[in-house]
Amino acid sequence: MRNRTDQELIALCRQGRRDAFNEVVRRYQDKVYWLVRRLVSDHDDALDIAQDVFVRAYHGVADFRGDSQIFTWLYTIARNLSLNHLRRKNLRNFFHIDSIIDSAPSDAADAPDTTMEQSETRTLIEAAIDTLPTKQKQVFLLRYYEEMPYEQIAALLNTSVGGLKANYFHAVRKIEEHVKHAMHIPSI
Repeated sequence: MRNRTDQELIALCRQGRRDAFNEVVRRYQDKVYWLVRRLVSDHDDALDIAQDVFVRAYHGVADFRGDSQIFTWLYTIARNLSLNHLRRKNLRNFFHIDSIIDSAPSDAADAPDTTMEQSETRTLIEAAIDTLPTKQKQVFLLRYYEEMPYEQIAALLNTSVGGLKANYFHAVRKIEEHVKHAMHIPSI
């Protein structure tokens, strides 16, 4: 199963082959989990939603047209379930960046001031991203952290590539300005 393409796996899933769907889950479970986790920020909620993504995908595999890649399809399901979860909880912030910014385990040799500085920078970046408009947040998270190509993001968000590039550019500038302002660094 591991040698099969995504299209071959979907064809086998449509024939009722559970082993093929298990391979789809194996390939994409981490990406789906981390996508959901970035949106909802709570580990337990993310696990539940990620599991629900695959349950819905399993039941909807016959309806998957194949116009997009499997991850694009799973992403759409995950995004919708995550946003529904957030709406139900009536949260004001749709995105939380804690889990996005990788905090590499610090070496024992790291000085406490270095660790504290990294933590402060992480907090500044989180605050900066939280100030972005929803569309810019989405584009920034998908492009920068998920490393998705603009074309795939455009398909997901149903918008033009040019608009996405502009949103990404503005998001980066706003984050940069927010961090510089907070750290009292003059803009050039």
